[in-house]
Amino acid sequence: MPIFFSGRYFKYSRNVSQSRWIIDDERMGEASVEEIIGGSILPACLGDSYKFHAAGREDIDVRMLGSGRPFLIEVQNSRKCPSQQSLTEIEEKINNSEKKLVGVKDLKFIGSECWAMMREGEAEKQKQYAALVWISRPLEEKDCNSISSMIELKILQNTPIRVLHRRSPLERERTIHWMKVEKIKGNAHYFLLHLCTQAGTYIKEFVHGDLGRTTPSMGSILGCRAEIIQLDVTDVKMGDS
Repeated sequence: MPIFFSGRYFKYSRNVSQSRWIIDDERMGEASVEEIIGGSILPACLGDSYKFHAAGREDIDVRMLGSGRPFLIEVQNSRKCPSQQSLTEIEEKINNSEKKLVGVKDLKFIGSECWAMMREGEAEKQKQYAALVWISRPLEEKDCNSISSMIELKILQNTPIRVLHRRSPLERERTIHWMKVEKIKGNAHYFLLHLCTQAGTYIKEFVHGDLGRTTPSMGSILGCRAEIIQLDVTDVKMGDS
Protein backbone atom coordinates (compact mmCIF):
# COMPACT_ATOMS: atom_id res chain seq x y z
CA MET A 1 0.00 0.00 0.00
CA PRO A 2 1.27 3.50 -0.76
CA ILE A 3 1.76 6.02 2.02
CA PHE A 4 0.67 9.65 1.80
CA PHE A 5 2.03 13.01 2.89
CA SER A 6 0.17 16.30 2.76
CA GLY A 7 1.07 19.96 2.95
CA ARG A 8 0.75 23.28 1.18
CA TYR A 9 3.22 24.58 -1.36
CA PHE A 10 4.24 28.04 -2.51
CA LYS A 11 5.67 28.83 -5.94
CA TYR A 12 7.78 31.99 -6.04
CA SER A 13 9.11 31.74 -9.60
CA ARG A 14 7.33 32.44 -12.91
CA ASN A 15 9.55 29.83 -14.56
CA VAL A 16 8.61 26.76 -12.50
CA SER A 17 5.84 24.37 -13.58
CA GLN A 18 3.68 22.46 -11.14
CA SER A 19 4.53 19.05 -12.62
CA ARG A 20 7.49 17.88 -14.69
CA TRP A 21 7.03 19.34 -18.19
CA ILE A 22 9.02 17.90 -21.11
CA ILE A 23 8.24 18.66 -24.77
CA ASP A 24 10.27 16.95 -27.51
CA ASP A 25 12.93 15.98 -24.95
CA GLU A 26 13.27 19.61 -23.87
CA ARG A 27 12.43 20.76 -20.35
CA MET A 28 9.98 23.61 -20.06
CA GLY A 29 10.85 25.90 -17.17
CA GLU A 30 13.65 25.84 -14.66
CA ALA A 31 12.20 23.10 -12.42
CA SER A 32 8.88 21.75 -11.13
CA VAL A 33 7.09 21.79 -7.77
CA GLU A 34 6.52 18.05 -8.14
CA GLU A 35 10.22 17.23 -8.49
CA ILE A 36 11.42 19.61 -5.78
CA ILE A 37 9.00 18.27 -3.14
CA GLY A 38 8.69 14.65 -4.28
CA GLY A 39 12.42 14.35 -4.87
CA SER A 40 13.03 15.49 -1.29
CA ILE A 41 10.51 13.11 0.34
CA LEU A 42 11.20 9.93 -1.65
CA PRO A 43 14.73 9.26 -0.30
CA ALA A 44 13.47 9.62 3.30
CA CYS A 45 10.89 6.89 2.61
CA LEU A 46 13.29 4.54 0.80
CA GLY A 47 10.46 4.21 -1.72
CA ASP A 48 10.45 3.19 -5.38
CA SER A 49 8.54 6.14 -6.83
CA TYR A 50 6.10 8.91 -5.99
CA LYS A 51 3.03 10.62 -7.41
CA PHE A 52 2.22 14.28 -6.87
CA HIS A 53 -1.40 15.46 -6.52
CA ALA A 54 -2.55 19.05 -5.94
CA ALA A 55 -5.87 20.84 -5.38
CA GLY A 56 -5.92 22.52 -8.79
CA ARG A 57 -2.98 23.99 -10.64
CA GLU A 58 -1.53 27.28 -11.80
CA ASP A 59 0.21 28.07 -15.09
CA ILE A 60 4.00 28.07 -15.19
CA ASP A 61 4.08 31.91 -15.24
CA VAL A 62 1.74 32.27 -12.24
CA ARG A 63 3.09 32.46 -8.69
CA MET A 64 1.35 30.60 -5.84
CA LEU A 65 1.42 32.84 -2.75
CA GLY A 66 -0.81 33.52 0.27
CA SER A 67 -1.65 30.42 2.28
CA GLY A 68 -0.27 28.00 -0.33
CA ARG A 69 -1.91 25.28 -2.43
CA PRO A 70 -2.81 21.93 -0.78
CA PHE A 71 -1.01 18.88 -2.16
CA LEU A 72 -0.52 15.16 -1.56
CA ILE A 73 2.60 13.09 -2.18
CA GLU A 74 1.86 9.39 -2.71
CA VAL A 75 4.96 7.21 -2.17
CA GLN A 76 4.98 3.71 -3.67
CA ASN A 77 6.64 0.75 -1.91
CA SER A 78 7.94 2.78 0.99
CA ARG A 79 10.35 0.84 3.23
CA LYS A 80 10.41 3.51 5.89
CA CYS A 81 7.98 6.09 7.27
CA PRO A 82 9.93 9.22 8.19
CA SER A 83 9.29 10.84 11.56
CA GLN A 84 7.68 14.24 11.88
CA GLN A 85 11.10 15.60 12.80
CA SER A 86 12.48 14.28 9.50
CA LEU A 87 9.59 15.88 7.62
CA THR A 88 10.24 19.18 9.36
CA GLU A 89 13.89 18.97 8.30
CA ILE A 90 12.82 18.27 4.70
CA GLU A 91 10.50 21.27 4.84
CA GLU A 92 13.29 23.50 6.16
CA LYS A 93 15.71 22.27 3.49
CA ILE A 94 13.24 23.13 0.71
CA ASN A 95 12.40 26.52 2.25
CA ASN A 96 16.05 27.45 2.78
CA SER A 97 17.30 26.40 -0.66
CA GLU A 98 19.51 28.94 -2.38
CA LYS A 99 17.25 29.62 -5.39
CA LYS A 100 14.00 30.04 -3.39
CA LEU A 101 11.84 28.62 -6.20
CA VAL A 102 9.36 26.71 -4.03
CA GLY A 103 8.27 26.72 -0.39
CA VAL A 104 6.40 24.18 1.77
CA LYS A 105 4.45 24.28 5.02
CA ASP A 106 2.45 21.83 7.17
CA LEU A 107 4.24 18.78 5.74
CA LYS A 108 2.94 15.66 7.53
CA PHE A 109 2.13 11.97 7.18
CA ILE A 110 -1.59 11.31 6.59
CA GLY A 111 -4.05 8.58 5.70
CA SER A 112 -5.41 8.09 2.19
CA GLU A 113 -8.82 9.53 3.15
CA CYS A 114 -7.49 13.02 2.38
CA TRP A 115 -7.57 12.16 -1.33
CA ALA A 116 -11.36 12.72 -1.33
CA MET A 117 -10.87 16.16 0.24
CA MET A 118 -8.36 17.10 -2.45
CA ARG A 119 -10.80 16.25 -5.24
CA GLU A 120 -13.55 18.17 -3.52
CA GLY A 121 -11.30 21.17 -3.02
CA GLU A 122 -10.27 21.23 -6.66
CA ALA A 123 -13.89 21.24 -7.84
CA GLU A 124 -15.86 23.19 -5.27
CA LYS A 125 -13.75 25.61 -3.25
CA GLN A 126 -12.77 29.25 -3.74
CA LYS A 127 -9.56 30.73 -5.10
CA GLN A 128 -8.24 34.28 -4.68
CA TYR A 129 -5.97 36.07 -7.14
CA ALA A 130 -4.11 39.31 -7.75
CA ALA A 131 -3.85 40.25 -11.43
CA LEU A 132 -1.82 43.09 -12.92
CA VAL A 133 -4.07 44.44 -15.68
CA TRP A 134 -3.43 46.90 -18.54
CA ILE A 135 -6.33 48.64 -20.27
CA SER A 136 -6.31 50.74 -23.43
CA ARG A 137 -7.75 53.85 -21.75
CA PRO A 138 -7.11 55.48 -18.37
CA LEU A 139 -8.88 53.92 -15.41
CA GLU A 140 -11.52 56.18 -13.89
CA GLU A 141 -12.98 56.31 -10.38
CA LYS A 142 -16.37 55.17 -11.69
CA ASP A 143 -14.68 52.06 -13.09
CA CYS A 144 -13.32 51.15 -9.66
CA ASN A 145 -16.73 51.64 -8.06
CA SER A 146 -18.47 49.62 -10.77
CA ILE A 147 -16.05 46.70 -10.50
CA SER A 148 -16.13 46.65 -6.69
CA SER A 149 -19.95 46.60 -6.68
CA MET A 150 -20.11 43.36 -8.68
CA ILE A 151 -20.91 40.55 -6.26
CA GLU A 152 -21.52 36.90 -7.27
CA LEU A 153 -21.05 37.76 -10.94
CA LYS A 154 -21.95 34.84 -13.24
CA ILE A 155 -19.74 34.40 -16.31
CA LEU A 156 -19.76 31.90 -19.18
CA GLN A 157 -16.42 30.49 -20.30
CA ASN A 158 -15.78 28.38 -23.35
CA THR A 159 -12.66 26.26 -23.10
CA PRO A 160 -9.79 28.74 -23.67
CA ILE A 161 -8.05 28.67 -27.02
CA ARG A 162 -4.71 28.13 -25.24
CA VAL A 163 -5.83 24.79 -23.72
CA LEU A 164 -8.09 23.47 -26.51
CA HIS A 165 -5.35 21.04 -27.54
CA ARG A 166 -5.75 19.18 -24.22
CA ARG A 167 -9.26 20.05 -22.95
CA SER A 168 -12.68 19.27 -24.43
CA PRO A 169 -14.53 22.25 -25.97
CA LEU A 170 -17.16 22.99 -23.32
CA GLU A 171 -19.06 26.00 -22.01
CA ARG A 172 -18.90 26.41 -18.23
CA GLU A 173 -20.64 28.82 -15.90
CA ARG A 174 -18.39 30.19 -13.20
CA THR A 175 -18.89 32.72 -10.38
CA ILE A 176 -16.75 35.73 -9.55
CA HIS A 177 -17.58 36.17 -5.83
CA TRP A 178 -16.05 39.63 -5.43
CA MET A 179 -13.52 42.03 -6.96
CA LYS A 180 -11.47 44.97 -5.70
CA VAL A 181 -9.34 47.42 -7.66
CA GLU A 182 -6.00 48.72 -6.41
CA LYS A 183 -4.76 51.72 -8.37
CA ILE A 184 -1.13 51.97 -9.44
CA LYS A 185 0.42 55.41 -8.97
CA GLY A 186 1.90 57.06 -12.00
CA ASN A 187 0.07 55.16 -14.75
CA ALA A 188 -3.72 55.05 -15.00
CA HIS A 189 -3.58 52.36 -17.69
CA TYR A 190 -2.48 49.76 -15.12
CA PHE A 191 -4.20 48.46 -11.98
CA LEU A 192 -4.17 45.49 -9.65
CA LEU A 193 -7.36 43.45 -9.73
CA HIS A 194 -7.97 41.40 -6.58
CA LEU A 195 -10.69 38.80 -7.03
CA CYS A 196 -12.22 35.74 -5.40
CA THR A 197 -13.65 33.15 -7.78
CA GLN A 198 -15.18 29.72 -7.96
CA ALA A 199 -12.51 27.06 -8.49
CA GLY A 200 -12.01 26.29 -12.16
CA THR A 201 -12.37 29.89 -13.35
CA TYR A 202 -9.92 30.88 -16.09
CA ILE A 203 -8.64 34.23 -14.79
CA LYS A 204 -6.53 35.24 -17.79
CA GLU A 205 -9.51 34.77 -20.09
CA PHE A 206 -11.81 36.65 -17.71
CA VAL A 207 -9.52 39.66 -18.09
CA HIS A 208 -8.98 39.73 -21.87
CA GLY A 209 -12.13 37.91 -23.00
CA ASP A 210 -10.40 35.25 -25.16
CA LEU A 211 -11.82 36.67 -28.42
CA GLY A 212 -15.33 36.63 -26.99
CA ARG A 213 -15.12 33.10 -25.56
CA THR A 214 -15.54 34.44 -21.98
CA THR A 215 -18.51 36.73 -21.30
CA PRO A 216 -18.62 39.08 -19.61
CA SER A 217 -14.91 39.86 -19.31
CA MET A 218 -13.02 42.74 -17.72
CA GLY A 219 -12.56 44.16 -21.21
CA SER A 220 -16.28 44.07 -21.96
CA ILE A 221 -17.18 45.45 -18.51
CA LEU A 222 -14.88 48.45 -19.02
CA GLY A 223 -15.66 48.79 -22.73
CA CYS A 224 -12.03 48.71 -23.82
CA ARG A 225 -9.15 46.37 -24.52
CA ALA A 226 -7.82 44.65 -21.40
CA GLU A 227 -4.69 42.51 -21.10
CA ILE A 228 -3.28 40.58 -18.16
CA ILE A 229 0.39 41.26 -17.46
CA GLN A 230 1.02 39.10 -14.38
CA LEU A 231 -1.06 36.80 -12.20
CA ASP A 232 -0.60 35.47 -8.65
CA VAL A 233 -2.74 33.02 -6.70
CA THR A 234 -3.11 34.53 -3.23
CA ASP A 235 -5.33 31.97 -1.48
CA VAL A 236 -6.88 28.53 -1.93
CA LYS A 237 -9.75 27.97 0.47
CA MET A 238 -10.61 24.36 1.34
CA GLY A 239 -12.90 23.34 4.16
CA ASP A 240 -12.09 25.51 7.18
CA SER A 241 -8.81 26.80 5.74
